[in-house]
Amino acid sequence: MKRSLASTALALVLGFSALPLAAKTTTAPGWDYLQPDREQVIASLNVVELLRRHHYNKPPLNDERSIQIYDNYLKLLDPTRSYFTAGDIAEFNQWRTKFDDLLKSGDLEPGFAIYRRHLTRLQERLDYALAELGKGVDKIDFTIDEELQVDREKAPWAKDRAELDELWRKRLKDEVLRLKIAGKETKDIQELLTKRYRNQLARLKQTRGEDVFQAYINAFATTYDPHTTYLSPDNAENFDINMSLSLEGIGAVLQSDNEHVKVVRLVPAGPAEKSKQIAPADKIVGVAQGNGEMVDVIGWRLDEVVKLIRGPKGSTVRLEVIPASNPPSDQTSKVVTITREAVKLEEQAAKKKVLELKHEGRDYKLGVIELPAFYLDFKAFRAGDPNYKSTTRDVKRLLDELQAEKVDGVVIDLRNNGGGSLQEATELTSLFIEQGPTVLVRNADGRVDVLADDSKGVYYSGPLAVLVNRLSASASEIFAGAMQDYHRALILGGQTFGKGTVQTIQPLNHGELKLTLAKFYRVSGQSTQNQGVIPDILYPDVMDTKDIGESALPAALPWDSIRPAIKPELDPIKPFLSELKVRHDRRTANDPDFVFTRDRLSLAKKLMAETTVSLNEQTRRARQAEVEAKQLKLENNRRLAKGEDPLKELQKEDEDALPLEDGKSTPEDDAYLAESGRILLDYLGLNPSLALH
Repeated sequence: MKRSLASTALALVLGFSALPLAAKTTTAPGWDYLQPDREQVIASLNVVELLRRHHYNKPPLNDERSIQIYDNYLKLLDPTRSYFTAGDIAEFNQWRTKFDDLLKSGDLEPGFAIYRRHLTRLQERLDYALAELGKGVDKIDFTIDEELQVDREKAPWAKDRAELDELWRKRLKDEVLRLKIAGKETKDIQELLTKRYRNQLARLKQTRGEDVFQAYINAFATTYDPHTTYLSPDNAENFDINMSLSLEGIGAVLQSDNEHVKVVRLVPAGPAEKSKQIAPADKIVGVAQGNGEMVDVIGWRLDEVVKLIRGPKGSTVRLEVIPASNPPSDQTSKVVTITREAVKLEEQAAKKKVLELKHEGRDYKLGVIELPAFYLDFKAFRAGDPNYKSTTRDVKRLLDELQAEKVDGVVIDLRNNGGGSLQEATELTSLFIEQGPTVLVRNADGRVDVLADDSKGVYYSGPLAVLVNRLSASASEIFAGAMQDYHRALILGGQTFGKGTVQTIQPLNHGELKLTLAKFYRVSGQSTQNQGVIPDILYPDVMDTKDIGESALPAALPWDSIRPAIKPELDPIKPFLSELKVRHDRRTANDPDFVFTRDRLSLAKKLMAETTVSLNEQTRRARQAEVEAKQLKLENNRRLAKGEDPLKELQKEDEDALPLEDGKSTPEDDAYLAESGRILLDYLGLNPSLALH
């Protein structure tokens, strides 16, 4: 949802024609050319004023925010505290509480000064790494017992250059060891790392003032919330302004993760999703065009990686990916070939299937409607085409077909549905309720707009369950929240994403600003922001919610509530929930797929909690063998419980392999879907008044 603001930016530009630039700060030779220009000064003043007037929260720009900007900037430039020294930080601290005043006056010099120092330190580190590589990878001694601290987010800043040298000696040793254990030859490792650091050095020397300005203003803007961001003129033409950029070519949403680029989510029916070889939290470490050379992209900026991945429709791109399922010390990667193409509306269309279950001695049939996205063919709709395609129209047709098959209930499957048309979320809700509000939108001045279903009557009144997971977002959360608030359906699965804010794009004199100006609320008055929708019965998470979801983003707006739009009514589901949970727990306590999911995530969390890695090759290999043995045991426990042959060793995925889920021949093989059906049948048995007539 977007709303146009008054031409604030244009108005703000007036009156600054003679605006002086700040005095130049002394810096190391080589980066003096990076200075703020007049256009950037005016744009920064525009951003300050737009956020003051129009951001949803309108928080003050004061000393407290200045500290947040400062910390944000340091984290953006040096997230692992591997470049700046304690002396640098002591020097920067003079501005720690002054960024509010500096931004209000249009003084950008301190932001540029810090960035120039960052470039100096980065060049020093790359020169050091190349010098160490020049001694020969084969000369590194991997028999010494020493460790590298890998979680350095809160590590103390290095005292001096000598301490940074020691840190980088260990970092380089760790990189070599990871590649060695992954099976690469010494010669290839030497060539790969030398090329990587030389490429980073070459790109470093291409830094423009625009890069500095964008980084600094984003360090400021993202203190308001993670979706409020600035984009330079060049990038504004090509990319979604959010730091998680939507890629038209492969259908993935990416974000920076220290020196890597991480997959946040996959667009339903997009090329990446259809490959079945890429998953959320995977890291992209290499990109190649067609059959061309694989380009190592570790250490690259997000926008640079995006430019490599994007390309003409019909062309192919090869991605080298480190799966999220790998333990931190395992750099084993796989190569995925993807044909770039636009996502076709018909491929995202709702689909139906019938889930056949034997429950308490009786055979049942449940309809399943799989909904990958909330879509609407706007072009056909606006042209008055009576056969325009939309989520609600398709679901109505599928409901008719399922009822003709005499199903005993329906499950709406919203797993991995990232949202889409807000109008369709409202229209779909209208199929299952009598009449009333569907979602509330509260803007920055406190006004609440109510979107509602004005048509009387329920299209489908039978037993209903909604299945969600962590990647169910936005419109999915609005629909699931409405179904829960109206007590119309059982909500099952995982806690949803938690994206409950509305952004608009505001052009500036120089670039664009995307800012958050409204928030979604459920009809119960609860926000969908940050917390998302909490299911009535929770399933084990397939991914760590600390890595994926709104709550995983820094400075995410909090959950809150406003006045409800509907009067509280007696909840017909609540009296049966405790018994439904007891039966669910009893069934899934030994279910092979549920046990596997719980145990795998538990192991992954333990591995991710490790803050150091050994640089002794024998110790490191022994640790990796131990981890792989645990992973193999988990997989074989599942296989044996399902009557399948155990594996002798873990199967490493390749670009032609398909995940286990893809081989499922029937809906009954999907453990989460089948369990959702059983819970709905439990509820039907406990409350027989729900039965279809």
